[in-house]
Amino acid sequence: MDALSNTVAISCAIVVVLCAWKIVNMVWVRPKKLEKYLRDQGFNGNKYKLFGDMKELSMMYKQSKSKRISIDDEDEVLPYIAAYSHQSLQKYGRSFITWFGWNPRVTTMDPEIIKDVLTKLNDFKKTKLTGLRFIAVGLATYEGDQWAKHRKLLNQAFHVEKLKNMVPAFCLSCSVIIKKWETHVSSNGSCELDVWPHLQALTSDVISRTAFGSSYEEGIQIFDLIREQSVLAMEAIRSVDIPLSRFLPTKRNMRMKVIDNKVKQLIRSIIDNKLKAMKAGEGNYDDLLGIMLESNKKTVDQHQNKSHGMTIDEITEECKVFYFVGQETTSSLLVWTMILLCKHQEWQSRAREEVLNVLGDKTTNIDGLNRLKVINMIFYEVLRLYPPVVGLARQAVKDITLGGFSFPSGIQISLPIILIHYDEQLWGSDAKKFKPERFSEGISKATKNQVIYFPFSWGPRICIGENFALLEAKIALAMMLRKFSFELSQSYVHAPSTVLTLQPQYGAHLILHKL
Repeated sequence: MDALSNTVAISCAIVVVLCAWKIVNMVWVRPKKLEKYLRDQGFNGNKYKLFGDMKELSMMYKQSKSKRISIDDEDEVLPYIAAYSHQSLQKYGRSFITWFGWNPRVTTMDPEIIKDVLTKLNDFKKTKLTGLRFIAVGLATYEGDQWAKHRKLLNQAFHVEKLKNMVPAFCLSCSVIIKKWETHVSSNGSCELDVWPHLQALTSDVISRTAFGSSYEEGIQIFDLIREQSVLAMEAIRSVDIPLSRFLPTKRNMRMKVIDNKVKQLIRSIIDNKLKAMKAGEGNYDDLLGIMLESNKKTVDQHQNKSHGMTIDEITEECKVFYFVGQETTSSLLVWTMILLCKHQEWQSRAREEVLNVLGDKTTNIDGLNRLKVINMIFYEVLRLYPPVVGLARQAVKDITLGGFSFPSGIQISLPIILIHYDEQLWGSDAKKFKPERFSEGISKATKNQVIYFPFSWGPRICIGENFALLEAKIALAMMLRKFSFELSQSYVHAPSTVLTLQPQYGAHLILHKL
């Protein structure tokens, strides 16, 4: 027994030592090795300390949230939206290290490195952020063969010919919002309104109609839950990602799980109803869900193998992405477009004149919509200055050399969209100014064929819904410009805030004038 006891004791001691070493290696030895390796190549940044830069990052975020900035001062935008990254850029130069807990993340402003990271799918994968698994698990996060399979199946739903069929639904949703605005107009033909919740309702209604063949009222519970989930996910991202912490029964973790289960139940009910209708030969399959289900069925039947298609759980996750990304991206684009056109009335007038000359009263004219050059220029510039997502990150899956630098496997590389978009070395001395004319000859000419503009990402994994979002926004803005002119209210507070997407923290209070 003594021998057995000694063996057990020794075994336990070995396990304890190994666990202790693993922890020490994770929180100190490995980070210090990586720090030396990166510094020897010229990368600068704060010295590594336990928990990294998360405390400073969180503090600067809270400080910026408590401030107000002027919409007329372009120099205040970057320090407000991306305070820590902007400070690091000024302090350490165009390539620097930020410590997310125990993991170093290299931020680069080099267009060639950015191009390589976004095109070499076998060398880099998306970073897994705590909280996002409850928001966007699907095409947005899959890798390798699974991503390729889903992309192929979903491409059919976002084909340009399919989008043409959705134009009437876009117009219907827009007309509902415009009629609501008209009811607010007083006898003098004007009204003051916070348009932000209205634009969120508009894009939510569009997603409901085009993705699921329903209306905003039917999907409102899902949208409310996903908005709450977004706030919780952002809190999780800004916290130290302790391994296995997502399994702890914290108040936030438990609420996120409850929301996720509820959203899945609601979406699964919509899918089940659509499948029943398809079996009965009923219903309309022109919505995104119908097209996806039909595409999935054809693929499975063609190969006589379910592995070539998506499971119901995978389809449910893709629907979650539709709800979140489809609504958030377009509402963000529209609200910043209206705000900037309030400030730059000459561009609002030019856009309205173009709409009246090219479209007249025919908003559903797809050929006319494609000829709206001024509107395109405005959207491109708004997406440059206020991109829905302010940064991307990728993780090397093997040791790799880029731009003369060696990156070890597992290293994270940050692609700071908003820093790149505002960079005067890349865009010129007017980089911070609203100048849609820079896109008068298209994106390639404006960027000199460099990867310095990627509001919807870039390369093979560019956002599949980009054309959907731009078409929806184009129709909405055209219909609004025909009915109203708008200016900033004195109560408007300029406070761009990141809640996964870039949003106006205090809404968008505008004065609408009926035309």
